[in-house]
Amino acid sequence: MLYSGKAFTLTSDSQVLNLVFDSQTDTLNVFNRMALTELDEALSVVEGMTDIKGLILSSGKSSFIAGADITEFLGYFSSEGEALGAMLQHVNSLFNRIEDLPFPTVACINGEAQGGGLEVCLACDFRVATPMARLGLPEVKLGIMPGWGGTVRLPRLIGVDNAVEWMCTGSAKRAKAALKEGALDAVVADEHLAAAAQSIVDQCTDGKLDINQRRSQKQDPLQLSDMERTLAIESAKGVVGAKAGPHYPSPLTIIDTIAKHASKPRDQALPIESSNFVKLAKTDVAESLVGIFLKDQSLKRLARQHKKEAAPITQSAVLGAGIMGGGVAYQSASNGIPIVMKDIRQDALDAGLQEAGDLLKKQVMRGKLKPEGVADVLNAIKPALSYGEFGQVDLVVEAVVENPDIKQSVLAEVESQVSDDTIITTNTSTISVNLLSKALKRPENFCGMHFFNPVHRMPLVEVIRADSSSDKAIATTVAYATAMKKTPIVVNDCPGFLVNRILFAYFGGFNKLVADGADIQVIDKTMERFGWPMGPAYLMDVVGMDTGKHAAGVMAAGFPDRMASEGNSIVDAMFAADRLGQKNGKGFYAYETDRKGKLKKQIDPAADAVIKSVQASSMEVSADSIVDRMMIPLCIEAARCLEDNIVSSAAEVDMGLVYGVGFPPFRGGALHYVDKIGLAEFCAKADSYKDLGPLYHPTPAMRAMANDGSGFYATGNSGSNGEMA
Repeated sequence: MLYSGKAFTLTSDSQVLNLVFDSQTDTLNVFNRMALTELDEALSVVEGMTDIKGLILSSGKSSFIAGADITEFLGYFSSEGEALGAMLQHVNSLFNRIEDLPFPTVACINGEAQGGGLEVCLACDFRVATPMARLGLPEVKLGIMPGWGGTVRLPRLIGVDNAVEWMCTGSAKRAKAALKEGALDAVVADEHLAAAAQSIVDQCTDGKLDINQRRSQKQDPLQLSDMERTLAIESAKGVVGAKAGPHYPSPLTIIDTIAKHASKPRDQALPIESSNFVKLAKTDVAESLVGIFLKDQSLKRLARQHKKEAAPITQSAVLGAGIMGGGVAYQSASNGIPIVMKDIRQDALDAGLQEAGDLLKKQVMRGKLKPEGVADVLNAIKPALSYGEFGQVDLVVEAVVENPDIKQSVLAEVESQVSDDTIITTNTSTISVNLLSKALKRPENFCGMHFFNPVHRMPLVEVIRADSSSDKAIATTVAYATAMKKTPIVVNDCPGFLVNRILFAYFGGFNKLVADGADIQVIDKTMERFGWPMGPAYLMDVVGMDTGKHAAGVMAAGFPDRMASEGNSIVDAMFAADRLGQKNGKGFYAYETDRKGKLKKQIDPAADAVIKSVQASSMEVSADSIVDRMMIPLCIEAARCLEDNIVSSAAEVDMGLVYGVGFPPFRGGALHYVDKIGLAEFCAKADSYKDLGPLYHPTPAMRAMANDGSGFYATGNSGSNGEMA
């Protein structure tokens, strides 16, 4: 043993050095301060050795290197720029030392090589990987960019176009695709990985491979003429800029960084990368997106904690084969859990299977599923007109019509057909799970499981605890949601639960704006510029006016002081005019199907008369006022949910909105958004609209936080803590 630490070990075998990353303190290999210190020490040993043929970098774990430890490096993000720049310079010097060793270096990639884990591989002369390895530079998803040489080495290795696609999407590449694009030199079976690396070292020793040529490719300026370089950069800016939009600066910064260092050698290019990394790390967008990442990790930890009490699920069932039921069946079956899909009508079952089949075809078209996999998934969905299969079911999702009497009847019926241990859940968006539990003889085995539509796209599942729900019922439902690759959040029962309760406060702001004479198209465009994927009028068309009217009634009954409308709302008027939104082709907008089968919205003059019927006059409202009038009710209701213990942390509130209704991720969530404004300023802003009613009145707890200068996040950042200060 030449070197032994808690992260790295160094051994020698026939003049070939083996540098192995195998962290004793983490389940995954991540670059933290300890690992970087040990890499420095190990390289010092390497540099003092002579008569060496090569060095092989590998992992002692089932996956290679997951990247940098983002939680540890958050301190650098909040420190002065000099400290962050110094850290980047230090890591770059380590990777440069690997690249400059007087003998060939080979990275053996098994599993994930992400972020810094890939950047250290790029510093090596050669890269070999197993078939299931995945390579990626995902930093853009955190609002930052590669900072350890990724923007310098990758474009020189695989070309500007390919490198831009890797870095600006942040998507991981499978080994086969990475080999095709030139990021890998070989893909071999797991058991041949070490031998392949040894073979490369031997070929270098025999003069069959030229490491100097390899190094000059990565260290010299990009081998493009000025014209070629300009065309590559400008075309990339056009494509990426259109997709990134104005709120996410990192993709275009990546392209700008490549453009600035393309004509420079490595040692002049790296400082340019570092400088732009520091600028991005200091933005509010990076702070928000890093916070989203940490909150997501927090939710995953909470889900794992439930696993100990969860019952195993080998067979599930869904009642109701509509779009929602078909989506649940698809999601369960495609993730390896067979499911019975029951309905009382054969045509509904056929439609449910068709929905699943259509989703699978899209997976095949996108290359995410092999054609033979379609049959496997469809065979895991068993359509049924009776309860014959329900004796062996571990968990049932009831997804029938949103009517409490019908749901109670169906729930009681299915309870009589399943075992005493079967968990029964209801997919409801508004109906009290405490009310529904009264229909059951074993209410301890019952809870809510609210999927968001469309099921295959929306990551959130609200797991709703009734007063009678056992810990086992909650834990098993959380485990099922996780197995379906969903993000579960456990919430307590109340009208609308977490997400819809907050969303309908937002719609309450919309109703008041429209009643006061604001133009719906201006409202929609303003909120889309704010960052929402669609404005409130468009969103209500997607939700459906009938659904919106029903949910608004539930909220009004539950929170009459602030959510009851004075007279007819615009949603009431649209419903009365049979303008239901996308489901019947007309709402605030008109809808037509394009050649690809997608609904396209169009301005519909016929909607104007309905809108004017609830307006005393027309009124121009500034963009800032529209944002205030829409966002203040949403944020106050989000705070109320936390105060009412609907969820236990600010992180759950914020992630529920991001994952459930598309709250702009770059703003970090509603409570993070309030913290960024400052509670004192937010309350003052809300007070300027106090005449609009209780929706705009901050809670006493919010005012108390404003007075003492605290926020919803105790540590002052929007990370995984999320407890109220």
